[in-house]
Amino acid sequence: MDQITRDIKLAFIGGSGLYEIENLNGIREIELETPYGTPSDSITIGNIDGAEIAFLPRHGKGHKLLPSEVPYAANIYALKSLGVDRLVSISAVGSLRETIHPRELVLPDQLIDRTKGRLNTFFGEGIVAHVSFSDPYCEGLRKFISNTCDHLQTPFHYGGTYVAIEGPQFSTRAESNLYRTWGADLIGMTALPEAKLAREAEMCYATVALVTDFDCWKDDEGPVNADMIVKNLLSNVETSKNLVRELSVCDDMNYSCLCHNALSNAIITDLSGVDSERVENIKLLIGKYI
Repeated sequence: MDQITRDIKLAFIGGSGLYEIENLNGIREIELETPYGTPSDSITIGNIDGAEIAFLPRHGKGHKLLPSEVPYAANIYALKSLGVDRLVSISAVGSLRETIHPRELVLPDQLIDRTKGRLNTFFGEGIVAHVSFSDPYCEGLRKFISNTCDHLQTPFHYGGTYVAIEGPQFSTRAESNLYRTWGADLIGMTALPEAKLAREAEMCYATVALVTDFDCWKDDEGPVNADMIVKNLLSNVETSKNLVRELSVCDDMNYSCLCHNALSNAIITDLSGVDSERVENIKLLIGKYI
């Protein structure tokens, strides 16, 4: 892998409806293997107006992976191996609020985890680490995205709580109403464990949530279905493509945060007593602390 490839700083993970980025020049498709398996698909490397970025379709090209089947750890590890330290997730979500409408854009700041059975850490198997996750999204990256939305004159909601469910089925009315009482504003299936793994990988991470429906809590709306979501996705995709392009070429990314030192004081284990092969598998993440 050449030095340029290892020095890509900004990457995008595309969700439902966003499987590729247009207007990329110098495109290369990179196939990677990681200690956590194979990523969802090949990673596309290219540049927009001279700015080099990476792109990975979360569900694979053609949308072949269920939310529960996405190899989140492999995806994050592979992007980390390219040098990525800022990761923007593009995700389709449902709205749990009257004030957040389909086809609108939200930059959430909090998460509720209702997933189950997904690998949600790079650690274990002899190495214990506990990272801070009180604020799951990078505030600096969120502000950078919000400034870009302002520049594009793209309306958006700044802040909101995203509840991540297992899926692939949509929620019941009882569940949807329960999440509303919890203070959740958005519902989706892919923000977790992606956000947790990005924090362990010391990446700045933020979600651009594209609203496709009102979920099923709203009595004057029909039950959510895939056809409804796909129709609104087509509108959202153009918004997300414009945003991706602007984020890629903007050079105003000078902000400070704690994301890049998330593992500082988080590793509890004395690594000198850990199997060398296990340490080697995770050295990409913990190398500066050894």
